[in-house]
Amino acid sequence: MRVGIISITEAGQRLAKLIADRLASAHPLRRNKDEKVAELLKRHWQSYDGFVCIMATGIVVRSIAPLITDKKTDPCIVVCDQQGSFVISLLSGHLGGGNDLAREIAAISGGQAVITTASDTLGLVALDIWARDNNLTPPGRHELTEITTRLVNRKKLSVYCDGLTGSLPNGLVGTNRPEEADIIISNKNDNNVHAVQFYPQNLVIGIGCNRGTPLSEFEDALAELFSDLRLSRKSIKNLASIDKKNDEIGLLEFAKKNSWSIEFFDKSTINSQNNLEISFAALKAVGAIGVAEPAALLSAKSNLLISRKRKWKNVTMAVAQAPFTL
Repeated sequence: MRVGIISITEAGQRLAKLIADRLASAHPLRRNKDEKVAELLKRHWQSYDGFVCIMATGIVVRSIAPLITDKKTDPCIVVCDQQGSFVISLLSGHLGGGNDLAREIAAISGGQAVITTASDTLGLVALDIWARDNNLTPPGRHELTEITTRLVNRKKLSVYCDGLTGSLPNGLVGTNRPEEADIIISNKNDNNVHAVQFYPQNLVIGIGCNRGTPLSEFEDALAELFSDLRLSRKSIKNLASIDKKNDEIGLLEFAKKNSWSIEFFDKSTINSQNNLEISFAALKAVGAIGVAEPAALLSAKSNLLISRKRKWKNVTMAVAQAPFTL
């Protein structure tokens, strides 16, 4: 985490040096002659993950107001007085790491971290951070805000995990009855409509295709396959195929459009797979025992196929489930 430190007074500069000496990722930022704090922040806004501003909170609020866009992308802002007595997490406290940074600065200065996030003050889990750390795709922003508010009000939420194991953080309690759950963790789409769903990124799509297959055919095949299996695209971890398809334009466009990576395997690695049905068409075309199934299993590092290969005119797809533990 790259942190820029901005100070105004001589005492603030001494604190900035102390922080930089103790926190390897932090660096004091120098203002140009007559440069305002707002101009300095604007100049470095995209270059740092967070800022420590040693000055009055009002100056910082006015300076960052035109720069704020989205809590998912904004750097965190921590504000403290020149003595470091109070260290305020002002912006992007959870996803941006502002709360943790405020605690680190307070430990250095000997001051008090000021955290106003409700879940933190109550010692409850921050659902957005929990989702990120567990490779869960969270619900939309509105639903996430609602379920976070419910957690703060009730101090406890019930969670149903579909076939997943692991521990739950403070404020979340497991249940084996999905109809009673506040939160459901599943890669399927047919769960309790009254619960908020988090999607584990544990599905790998193995893909084979003919040369020149357009993007639209990949999209149509996946839509049909996932509709039949009642699976959610939000749980897709990545795609997988044979290395002979690493220049297939339609496949690459399909991955890029959906922000999915593709893992490619050579035929010798694929042919090392056991207990799979041999595809003589694949053997003839690319010299491998198959493409969709073995690539999906190799990439998922799993033996569990959710769907055996399914063929369309120019596309073959299979779905493997990767191991997943909370």
